Amino acid sequence: MPIARAAKRATARLGAVVLAGALLAACGSSDSSDSSDSAGGKVTLNVDLFGSFGFKEAGLYEEYQKLNPNITIKQSDTQDEADYWKSLQTRLAGGGGLADVQGVEVGRIASVTQQQSDKFQDLKEFGADKLKGEFAEAKWSAATTKDGKILGLGTDVGPEAMCYRTDLFKQAGLPTDREELAKKWATWDGYLELGKEYKKKAPAKSAWLDSVGSLYGIMIGQEKERYYDASGELIYDKNPAVKEAWDTSVEAAEAGLSAKLDQWSPQWNQAFSAGSFATIPCPAWMLGYVKGQAGDAGKGKWDIAKLPGGAGNWGGSYLSIPRAAKHKEEAYKLIEWLTAPEQQAKVFQKQGNFPSSTGAIETIAGAKDEYFSGAPIGQIFGDAAKESPVQVLGVHDQNVMQQITNALSEVERKGVSSDKAWGTAKKGVDNVIG
Repeated sequence: MPIARAAKRATARLGAVVLAGALLAACGSSDSSDSSDSAGGKVTLNVDLFGSFGFKEAGLYEEYQKLNPNITIKQSDTQDEADYWKSLQTRLAGGGGLADVQGVEVGRIASVTQQQSDKFQDLKEFGADKLKGEFAEAKWSAATTKDGKILGLGTDVGPEAMCYRTDLFKQAGLPTDREELAKKWATWDGYLELGKEYKKKAPAKSAWLDSVGSLYGIMIGQEKERYYDASGELIYDKNPAVKEAWDTSVEAAEAGLSAKLDQWSPQWNQAFSAGSFATIPCPAWMLGYVKGQAGDAGKGKWDIAKLPGGAGNWGGSYLSIPRAAKHKEEAYKLIEWLTAPEQQAKVFQKQGNFPSSTGAIETIAGAKDEYFSGAPIGQIFGDAAKESPVQVLGVHDQNVMQQITNALSEVERKGVSSDKAWGTAKKGVDNVIG
Protein backbone atom coordinates (compact mmCIF):
# COMPACT_ATOMS: atom_id res chain seq x y z
CA MET A 1 0.00 0.00 0.00
CA PRO A 2 1.86 -0.20 -0.19
CA ILE A 3 1.89 2.53 -0.33
CA ALA A 4 -0.68 2.26 2.47
CA ARG A 5 -3.22 -0.36 2.64
CA ALA A 6 -6.90 0.12 3.34
CA ALA A 7 -10.23 -1.25 4.30
CA LYS A 8 -12.13 -3.36 1.78
CA ARG A 9 -15.07 -5.77 1.65
CA ALA A 10 -17.41 -7.85 -0.52
CA THR A 11 -20.91 -9.26 -0.21
CA ALA A 12 -20.80 -13.00 0.35
CA ARG A 13 -19.91 -14.44 3.73
CA LEU A 14 -17.83 -17.44 4.53
CA GLY A 15 -18.28 -19.69 7.51
CA ALA A 16 -15.60 -19.56 10.15
CA VAL A 17 -13.05 -22.25 9.40
CA VAL A 18 -10.06 -22.99 11.61
CA LEU A 19 -6.84 -24.64 10.56
CA ALA A 20 -6.12 -26.81 13.57
CA GLY A 21 -2.60 -27.53 12.41
CA ALA A 22 -1.80 -23.83 12.17
CA LEU A 23 -2.99 -23.31 15.70
CA LEU A 24 -1.39 -26.33 17.33
CA ALA A 25 1.80 -27.08 15.42
CA ALA A 26 5.04 -25.68 16.71
CA CYS A 27 7.89 -26.73 14.49
CA GLY A 28 10.49 -24.63 16.18
CA SER A 29 11.12 -22.88 19.43
CA SER A 30 12.24 -19.50 20.61
CA ASP A 31 13.93 -18.81 23.90
CA SER A 32 11.58 -20.18 26.56
CA SER A 33 12.41 -17.30 28.84
CA ASP A 34 10.63 -15.02 26.37
CA SER A 35 7.59 -17.19 25.73
CA SER A 36 5.25 -15.66 28.26
CA ASP A 37 4.43 -12.34 29.82
CA SER A 38 3.52 -13.78 33.19
CA ALA A 39 3.78 -16.90 35.30
CA GLY A 40 0.36 -17.94 34.01
CA GLY A 41 1.66 -18.32 30.46
CA LYS A 42 -0.18 -15.31 29.06
CA VAL A 43 1.44 -13.88 25.95
CA THR A 44 0.89 -10.48 24.36
CA LEU A 45 1.79 -10.43 20.67
CA ASN A 46 2.57 -7.02 19.24
CA VAL A 47 1.73 -6.65 15.56
CA ASP A 48 3.08 -3.57 13.78
CA LEU A 49 1.56 -2.76 10.37
CA PHE A 50 1.04 0.07 7.90
CA GLY A 51 -2.28 1.17 6.48
CA SER A 52 -4.91 -1.49 7.07
CA PHE A 53 -4.29 -5.17 6.45
CA GLY A 54 -7.91 -5.90 7.35
CA PHE A 55 -7.25 -8.41 10.13
CA LYS A 56 -8.90 -6.35 12.83
CA GLU A 57 -11.77 -5.26 10.57
CA ALA A 58 -12.50 -8.86 9.58
CA GLY A 59 -12.58 -9.92 13.25
CA LEU A 60 -9.60 -12.25 12.92
CA TYR A 61 -7.77 -11.07 16.02
CA GLU A 62 -10.88 -11.57 18.12
CA GLU A 63 -11.42 -15.02 16.64
CA TYR A 64 -7.82 -16.06 17.22
CA GLN A 65 -7.87 -14.88 20.82
CA LYS A 66 -11.00 -16.96 21.48
CA LEU A 67 -9.29 -19.99 20.01
CA ASN A 68 -6.14 -19.22 22.03
CA PRO A 69 -7.16 -17.71 25.39
CA ASN A 70 -3.53 -17.30 26.45
CA ILE A 71 -2.88 -14.90 23.57
CA THR A 72 -3.60 -11.16 23.48
CA ILE A 73 -2.95 -9.32 20.22
CA LYS A 74 -2.09 -5.63 20.15
CA GLN A 75 -1.81 -3.92 16.77
CA SER A 76 -0.03 -0.66 16.06
CA ASP A 77 -0.64 1.01 12.73
CA THR A 78 1.08 3.68 10.65
CA GLN A 79 -0.99 4.97 7.75
CA ASP A 80 1.87 5.99 5.48
CA GLU A 81 4.09 3.08 4.45
CA ALA A 82 7.13 5.29 3.85
CA ASP A 83 6.98 6.57 7.44
CA TYR A 84 6.49 3.02 8.69
CA TRP A 85 9.49 1.69 6.78
CA LYS A 86 11.75 4.49 7.95
CA SER A 87 10.82 3.79 11.57
CA LEU A 88 11.29 0.05 11.08
CA GLN A 89 14.78 0.59 9.68
CA THR A 90 15.74 2.64 12.72
CA ARG A 91 14.51 -0.04 15.08
CA LEU A 92 16.16 -2.86 13.13
CA ALA A 93 19.47 -1.02 13.28
CA GLY A 94 19.15 -0.50 17.03
CA GLY A 95 17.68 -3.90 17.78
CA GLY A 96 15.01 -2.51 20.11
CA GLY A 97 11.37 -1.54 19.94
CA LEU A 98 10.49 -4.22 17.39
CA ALA A 99 7.13 -5.95 17.36
CA ASP A 100 6.65 -9.70 17.29
CA VAL A 101 5.17 -9.36 13.81
CA GLN A 102 6.18 -6.70 11.30
CA GLY A 103 4.41 -6.02 8.00
CA VAL A 104 6.56 -5.69 4.87
CA GLU A 105 5.28 -4.14 1.64
CA VAL A 106 6.07 -6.02 -1.55
CA GLY A 107 8.24 -3.14 -2.78
CA ARG A 108 10.49 -3.67 0.25
CA ILE A 109 10.69 -7.45 0.30
CA ALA A 110 13.81 -7.57 -1.92
CA SER A 111 15.54 -5.33 0.59
CA VAL A 112 14.64 -7.81 3.33
CA THR A 113 15.80 -10.91 1.42
CA GLN A 114 18.93 -9.39 -0.12
CA GLN A 115 20.17 -6.94 2.51
CA GLN A 116 18.51 -7.67 5.85
CA SER A 117 18.12 -11.43 6.06
CA ASP A 118 20.12 -11.41 9.29
CA LYS A 119 17.50 -9.15 10.88
CA PHE A 120 14.52 -11.43 10.26
CA GLN A 121 13.61 -14.91 11.45
CA ASP A 122 13.88 -17.79 8.99
CA LEU A 123 10.33 -19.14 9.13
CA LYS A 124 11.51 -22.49 7.83
CA GLU A 125 12.63 -23.20 11.38
CA PHE A 126 8.93 -23.33 12.31
CA GLY A 127 7.93 -25.48 9.34
CA ALA A 128 6.92 -22.75 6.88
CA ASP A 129 8.46 -24.67 3.96
CA LYS A 130 5.47 -27.04 4.15
CA LEU A 131 3.19 -24.15 3.10
CA LYS A 132 4.85 -23.42 -0.25
CA GLY A 133 2.12 -25.01 -2.35
CA GLU A 134 -0.57 -22.86 -0.72
CA PHE A 135 0.71 -19.58 -2.19
CA ALA A 136 1.12 -18.18 -5.67
CA GLU A 137 4.67 -18.98 -6.81
CA ALA A 138 5.63 -15.35 -7.40
CA LYS A 139 4.42 -14.37 -3.95
CA TRP A 140 6.31 -17.19 -2.26
CA SER A 141 9.60 -16.84 -4.14
CA ALA A 142 9.86 -13.09 -3.53
CA ALA A 143 10.18 -13.68 0.23
CA THR A 144 12.72 -16.50 -0.12
CA THR A 145 16.47 -15.84 -0.08
CA LYS A 146 18.91 -17.43 -2.51
CA ASP A 147 20.05 -19.82 0.21
CA GLY A 148 16.46 -20.88 0.96
CA LYS A 149 15.49 -18.81 4.00
CA ILE A 150 11.79 -17.93 4.19
CA LEU A 151 11.47 -14.42 5.59
CA GLY A 152 7.76 -13.72 5.27
CA LEU A 153 4.33 -15.21 4.61
CA GLY A 154 2.22 -13.47 1.99
CA THR A 155 -1.01 -11.71 2.83
CA ASP A 156 -2.59 -10.07 -0.21
CA VAL A 157 -1.64 -9.16 -3.76
CA GLY A 158 -2.72 -6.05 -5.65
CA PRO A 159 -4.44 -6.92 -8.96
CA GLU A 160 -5.54 -3.70 -10.59
CA ALA A 161 -8.79 -2.28 -11.96
CA MET A 162 -10.37 1.16 -12.41
CA CYS A 163 -12.91 2.49 -9.91
CA TYR A 164 -15.24 5.23 -11.10
CA ARG A 165 -18.18 7.37 -10.00
CA THR A 166 -21.25 6.52 -12.07
CA ASP A 167 -23.16 9.58 -10.85
CA LEU A 168 -20.41 11.95 -12.00
CA PHE A 169 -20.12 10.12 -15.32
CA LYS A 170 -23.85 10.60 -15.90
CA GLN A 171 -23.63 14.31 -15.16
CA ALA A 172 -20.83 14.64 -17.70
CA GLY A 173 -22.74 12.66 -20.33
CA LEU A 174 -20.42 9.64 -20.31
CA PRO A 175 -21.50 6.00 -20.40
CA THR A 176 -21.54 4.16 -17.08
CA ASP A 177 -21.65 0.49 -18.13
CA ARG A 178 -18.44 -1.21 -17.00
CA GLU A 179 -18.17 -3.36 -20.13
CA GLU A 180 -18.64 -0.39 -22.46
CA LEU A 181 -16.09 1.64 -20.56
CA ALA A 182 -13.57 -1.20 -20.65
CA LYS A 183 -13.77 -1.06 -24.44
CA LYS A 184 -13.54 2.74 -24.62
CA TRP A 185 -10.47 2.84 -22.39
CA ALA A 186 -8.85 -0.38 -23.58
CA THR A 187 -5.66 1.69 -23.92
CA TRP A 188 -4.26 4.48 -21.74
CA ASP A 189 -4.65 6.86 -24.68
CA GLY A 190 -8.34 5.98 -24.67
CA TYR A 191 -8.50 6.64 -20.95
CA LEU A 192 -7.01 10.12 -21.36
CA GLU A 193 -9.31 10.91 -24.29
CA LEU A 194 -12.34 9.99 -22.21
CA GLY A 195 -10.93 12.16 -19.44
CA LYS A 196 -10.75 15.12 -21.80
CA GLU A 197 -14.40 14.54 -22.71
CA TYR A 198 -15.26 14.44 -19.02
CA LYS A 199 -13.46 17.71 -18.39
CA LYS A 200 -15.67 19.52 -20.92
CA LYS A 201 -18.86 18.79 -18.97
CA ALA A 202 -17.58 17.83 -15.56
CA PRO A 203 -19.49 18.88 -12.43
CA ALA A 204 -17.96 21.84 -10.63
CA LYS A 205 -14.71 21.12 -8.77
CA SER A 206 -14.48 17.59 -10.13
CA ALA A 207 -11.42 16.25 -11.98
CA TRP A 208 -10.98 13.08 -14.01
CA LEU A 209 -8.56 11.38 -11.60
CA ASP A 210 -7.11 11.96 -8.16
CA SER A 211 -3.43 12.42 -9.04
CA VAL A 212 -0.95 11.62 -11.77
CA GLY A 213 1.09 9.79 -9.17
CA SER A 214 -1.62 7.17 -8.84
CA LEU A 215 -1.82 6.95 -12.64
CA TYR A 216 1.90 6.34 -12.88
CA GLY A 217 1.80 3.77 -10.09
CA ILE A 218 -0.95 1.73 -11.69
CA MET A 219 0.71 1.80 -15.11
CA ILE A 220 4.10 0.70 -13.86
CA GLY A 221 2.37 -2.15 -12.06
CA GLN A 222 1.56 -3.61 -15.48
CA GLU A 223 5.22 -4.22 -16.26
CA LYS A 224 7.45 -7.21 -15.55
CA GLU A 225 10.62 -5.13 -15.39
CA ARG A 226 10.38 -1.67 -13.90
CA TYR A 227 13.35 -0.34 -12.00
CA TYR A 228 15.63 -3.38 -11.99
CA ASP A 229 16.24 -6.20 -14.44
CA ALA A 230 16.48 -9.86 -13.49
CA SER A 231 20.23 -9.56 -12.91
CA GLY A 232 19.69 -6.85 -10.29
CA GLU A 233 20.89 -3.97 -12.47
CA LEU A 234 19.15 -0.63 -11.98
CA ILE A 235 17.44 0.14 -15.31
CA TYR A 236 14.69 2.63 -14.52
CA ASP A 237 16.35 5.47 -16.46
CA LYS A 238 16.53 3.45 -19.69
CA ASN A 239 13.43 1.31 -19.38
CA PRO A 240 10.88 2.25 -22.10
CA ALA A 241 8.04 1.07 -19.85
CA VAL A 242 8.99 3.66 -17.22
CA LYS A 243 9.22 6.35 -19.90
CA GLU A 244 5.78 5.48 -21.24
CA ALA A 245 4.21 5.62 -17.78
CA TRP A 246 6.00 8.91 -17.09
CA ASP A 247 4.95 10.48 -20.42
CA THR A 248 1.31 9.42 -19.99
CA SER A 249 1.24 10.85 -16.47
CA VAL A 250 2.81 14.12 -17.66
CA GLU A 251 0.20 14.35 -20.42
CA ALA A 252 -2.59 13.92 -17.88
CA ALA A 253 -1.07 16.65 -15.70
CA GLU A 254 -0.61 19.10 -18.56
CA ALA A 255 -4.17 18.44 -19.78
CA GLY A 256 -5.52 19.41 -16.37
CA LEU A 257 -7.12 16.04 -15.72
CA SER A 258 -5.90 15.67 -12.16
CA ALA A 259 -7.32 16.87 -8.85
CA LYS A 260 -3.67 17.30 -7.69
CA LEU A 261 -4.15 15.39 -4.46
CA ASP A 262 -1.48 13.59 -2.47
CA GLN A 263 -2.60 10.06 -1.82
CA TRP A 264 -3.28 9.30 1.87
CA SER A 265 -3.43 13.02 2.73
CA PRO A 266 -6.43 14.44 4.65
CA GLN A 267 -7.45 16.37 1.53
CA TRP A 268 -7.39 13.18 -0.54
CA ASN A 269 -9.48 11.39 2.06
CA GLN A 270 -12.10 14.14 2.02
CA ALA A 271 -12.21 14.10 -1.78
CA PHE A 272 -13.85 10.67 -1.92
CA SER A 273 -17.06 11.97 -0.44
CA ALA A 274 -16.82 15.41 -2.06
CA GLY A 275 -16.76 14.03 -5.61
CA SER A 276 -13.45 15.72 -6.37
CA PHE A 277 -12.49 13.06 -8.92
CA ALA A 278 -14.43 10.69 -11.15
CA THR A 279 -11.95 7.83 -11.51
CA ILE A 280 -9.20 6.32 -9.42
CA PRO A 281 -6.91 3.47 -10.40
CA CYS A 282 -7.62 0.87 -7.76
CA PRO A 283 -5.76 -2.26 -6.84
CA ALA A 284 -7.99 -4.63 -4.90
CA TRP A 285 -6.81 -3.34 -1.53
CA MET A 286 -8.08 0.13 -2.44
CA LEU A 287 -11.76 -0.88 -2.38
CA GLY A 288 -12.15 -0.77 1.36
CA TYR A 289 -10.37 2.54 1.55
CA VAL A 290 -12.87 3.99 -0.92
CA LYS A 291 -15.71 2.69 1.23
CA GLY A 292 -14.21 4.00 4.41
CA GLN A 293 -13.73 7.51 3.02
CA ALA A 294 -16.84 7.80 0.83
CA GLY A 295 -19.05 6.32 3.55
CA ASP A 296 -22.59 5.02 3.29
CA ALA A 297 -23.57 7.92 1.04
CA GLY A 298 -21.25 6.55 -1.64
CA LYS A 299 -22.90 3.13 -1.88
CA GLY A 300 -24.14 2.49 -5.41
CA LYS A 301 -22.37 5.56 -6.80
CA TRP A 302 -19.17 3.66 -7.49
CA ASP A 303 -18.44 0.89 -9.98
CA ILE A 304 -15.38 -1.03 -11.18
CA ALA A 305 -14.18 -1.76 -14.70
CA LYS A 306 -11.25 -3.54 -16.28
CA LEU A 307 -8.04 -1.55 -16.28
CA PRO A 308 -6.77 0.18 -19.44
CA GLY A 309 -3.67 -1.31 -21.00
CA GLY A 310 -3.90 -4.84 -19.58
CA ALA A 311 -3.53 -6.54 -16.23
CA GLY A 312 -1.13 -5.44 -13.54
CA ASN A 313 -0.32 -5.61 -9.86
CA TRP A 314 0.24 -2.78 -7.40
CA GLY A 315 1.09 -3.65 -3.86
CA GLY A 316 0.61 -6.60 -1.61
CA SER A 317 2.36 -7.42 1.63
CA TYR A 318 4.02 -9.96 3.90
CA LEU A 319 4.09 -10.75 7.58
CA SER A 320 7.59 -11.21 8.96
CA ILE A 321 9.12 -11.86 12.36
CA PRO A 322 12.22 -9.92 13.45
CA ARG A 323 15.01 -12.00 14.97
CA ALA A 324 14.79 -9.66 17.98
CA ALA A 325 11.10 -10.47 18.54
CA LYS A 326 10.21 -11.65 22.06
CA HIS A 327 7.70 -14.34 21.11
CA LYS A 328 8.81 -15.84 17.81
CA GLU A 329 7.11 -19.22 18.13
CA GLU A 330 3.75 -17.73 19.12
CA ALA A 331 4.14 -15.06 16.43
CA TYR A 332 4.68 -17.73 13.80
CA LYS A 333 1.54 -19.60 14.80
CA LEU A 334 -0.39 -16.35 14.44
CA ILE A 335 0.93 -15.38 11.02
CA GLU A 336 0.48 -18.91 9.68
CA TRP A 337 -3.17 -18.74 10.75
CA LEU A 338 -3.72 -15.20 9.46
CA THR A 339 -2.35 -16.08 6.01
CA ALA A 340 -4.17 -19.43 5.71
CA PRO A 341 -6.73 -19.69 2.86
CA GLU A 342 -9.76 -19.45 5.13
CA GLN A 343 -8.57 -16.27 6.79
CA GLN A 344 -7.43 -14.66 3.54
CA ALA A 345 -10.89 -15.31 2.10
CA LYS A 346 -12.53 -13.70 5.15
CA VAL A 347 -10.41 -10.58 4.79
CA PHE A 348 -11.38 -10.36 1.12
CA GLN A 349 -15.06 -10.75 1.91
CA LYS A 350 -14.90 -8.01 4.52
CA GLN A 351 -12.20 -5.71 3.17
CA GLY A 352 -11.45 -6.55 -0.46
CA ASN A 353 -7.75 -7.44 -0.03
CA PHE A 354 -7.17 -9.96 -2.81
CA PRO A 355 -5.65 -13.23 -1.52
CA SER A 356 -2.20 -14.56 -2.34
CA SER A 357 -3.39 -18.00 -1.24
CA THR A 358 -4.39 -20.15 -4.21
CA GLY A 359 -7.10 -21.86 -2.18
CA ALA A 360 -8.65 -18.56 -1.15
CA ILE A 361 -8.61 -17.27 -4.74
CA GLU A 362 -10.76 -20.22 -5.81
CA THR A 363 -13.15 -19.63 -2.91
CA ILE A 364 -13.91 -15.99 -3.75
CA ALA A 365 -14.14 -16.29 -7.55
CA GLY A 366 -17.86 -15.51 -7.65
CA ALA A 367 -17.87 -12.61 -5.18
CA LYS A 368 -19.69 -9.37 -5.99
CA ASP A 369 -19.69 -6.05 -4.17
CA GLU A 370 -22.98 -4.20 -3.78
CA TYR A 371 -21.24 -1.03 -2.65
CA PHE A 372 -19.63 -0.91 -6.09
CA SER A 373 -22.94 -1.39 -7.92
CA GLY A 374 -22.75 -5.16 -7.75
CA ALA A 375 -19.40 -5.32 -9.55
CA PRO A 376 -18.12 -8.90 -9.94
CA ILE A 377 -14.95 -8.23 -7.99
CA GLY A 378 -13.98 -11.87 -7.69
CA GLN A 379 -13.91 -12.14 -11.48
CA ILE A 380 -12.41 -8.71 -12.25
CA PHE A 381 -9.56 -8.98 -9.79
CA GLY A 382 -9.20 -12.73 -10.24
CA ASP A 383 -8.67 -12.32 -13.98
CA ALA A 384 -6.22 -9.50 -13.35
CA ALA A 385 -4.29 -11.63 -10.86
CA LYS A 386 -4.01 -14.48 -13.34
CA GLU A 387 -2.92 -12.22 -16.21
CA SER A 388 -0.52 -9.95 -14.28
CA PRO A 389 3.18 -10.35 -15.08
CA VAL A 390 5.51 -11.82 -12.49
CA GLN A 391 7.37 -8.67 -11.52
CA VAL A 392 11.10 -8.31 -11.03
CA LEU A 393 11.60 -6.73 -7.61
CA GLY A 394 14.68 -4.74 -6.71
CA VAL A 395 16.25 -3.66 -3.46
CA HIS A 396 15.20 -0.02 -3.82
CA ASP A 397 11.97 -0.42 -5.79
CA GLN A 398 9.92 1.62 -3.37
CA ASN A 399 12.51 4.37 -3.09
CA VAL A 400 12.75 4.77 -6.87
CA MET A 401 8.97 4.83 -7.11
CA GLN A 402 8.74 7.54 -4.47
CA GLN A 403 11.28 9.80 -6.17
CA ILE A 404 9.50 9.51 -9.51
CA THR A 405 6.06 10.24 -8.10
CA ASN A 406 7.48 13.18 -6.13
CA ALA A 407 8.84 14.62 -9.36
CA LEU A 408 5.52 14.07 -11.14
CA SER A 409 3.88 16.10 -8.40
CA GLU A 410 6.12 19.02 -9.41
CA VAL A 411 4.76 18.78 -12.96
CA GLU A 412 1.21 18.47 -11.71
CA ARG A 413 1.22 21.28 -9.18
CA LYS A 414 3.90 23.73 -10.21
CA GLY A 415 3.97 23.32 -13.98
CA VAL A 416 7.59 22.17 -13.97
CA SER A 417 8.66 20.84 -17.38
CA SER A 418 8.86 17.12 -17.94
CA ASP A 419 12.61 17.20 -18.60
CA LYS A 420 13.38 19.25 -15.51
CA ALA A 421 11.19 17.06 -13.31
CA TRP A 422 12.80 13.89 -14.66
CA GLY A 423 16.20 15.34 -13.82
CA THR A 424 14.96 15.95 -10.29
CA ALA A 425 13.74 12.36 -10.07
CA LYS A 426 17.13 11.01 -11.16
CA LYS A 427 18.97 13.15 -8.60
CA GLY A 428 16.58 11.95 -5.94
CA VAL A 429 17.17 8.33 -6.83
CA ASP A 430 20.96 8.85 -6.77
CA ASN A 431 20.73 10.44 -3.34
CA VAL A 432 18.51 7.74 -1.87
CA ILE A 433 20.42 4.79 -3.30
CA GLY A 434 23.82 6.36 -2.77
